[in-house]
Amino acid sequence: MSLIRRFVLWGLLCGAVACFAGSLAFPSPAADAPLAARRGQQTAVVSGGCFWGIQAVFQHVKGVTSATSGYSGGSKATAEYEVVSTGLTGHAESVEIIFDPSQISYGELLKVFFSVAHDPTQLNRQGPDTGSQYRSVIFYSGDEQKRIAEAYIAQLNQAKVFTRPIVTQVAPLKAFYPAEGYHQNYAALHPDDPYIYYNDAPKVAHLRQQLPDLYVSK
Repeated sequence: MSLIRRFVLWGLLCGAVACFAGSLAFPSPAADAPLAARRGQQTAVVSGGCFWGIQAVFQHVKGVTSATSGYSGGSKATAEYEVVSTGLTGHAESVEIIFDPSQISYGELLKVFFSVAHDPTQLNRQGPDTGSQYRSVIFYSGDEQKRIAEAYIAQLNQAKVFTRPIVTQVAPLKAFYPAEGYHQNYAALHPDDPYIYYNDAPKVAHLRQQLPDLYVSK
């Protein structure tokens, strides 16, 4: 099967199965932090396949001031794309999300992550990409983030929102290392790339269609 045909088939699958596309609204987290009374800045780090698509989605989320592609889970010495791509470093391709907690809650970010940004039921892969560097992970930076993440996964599993169990790991954030410059804003800069067109552009479209209150055009 040609590479482009493979991308096409996965793009169609994402629209029908991998991304939530039911007629019912995707559930919000029952356990969440309230919106802050004042503007501020907090950080969330998640991994769910190639960081190009995760970054592209969160760049269009209300209250997000920046989304940076990078690596988490391994050491600084191995935080290089060619090395991470071996799948032997412990790193996952990740995105660091800086957000204003007075505009969007941590739980709402996770709602985006689970509903449209990736398929949380795929183990050590995401669509055409395979390897532990593409695993689904929430890297928490405090007890509150850990509590919200674990409670939301339990809620989604109990409600059987997905046909398969969620395999997303919840792990402490030790460090985040920004990826090389050519990986930053890749989807926005290369919209006609077949990989972006068939895999990542649909995710942004699903965000706009399924979660219009959280979508912003940039």
